[in-house]
Amino acid sequence: MPVAEPVTVTNTRLARPWQVVLLNDDDHTYEYVIEMLGALFGHPPELAFLMAQEVDHAGRVVVERTTRERAELKQEQIHAYGPDPRLARSQGSMSAEIEPIDS
Repeated sequence: MPVAEPVTVTNTRLARPWQVVLLNDDDHTYEYVIEMLGALFGHPPELAFLMAQEVDHAGRVVVERTTRERAELKQEQIHAYGPDPRLARSQGSMSAEIEPIDS
């Protein structure tokens, strides 16, 4: 009589996606935002400019959709990027939030 092979059931679930949301303020220039988005996310200047416009007008812009761990890292990098040297009143980095994306 043949021996039955064990059946392995794999319950794989994809990790819930998260997004990094850059928040607007009046202490950073478009040039700063474009430079930061290029340095931290690899966004080309044209896309970074569109994102700078959106954060300026809407108050927030999604700059990346990714895993929770990477979103947390990118949020930390935004918060650590530093002040805008073009504005004397700029005392620190921009702010960002991370949030889960509803599937």
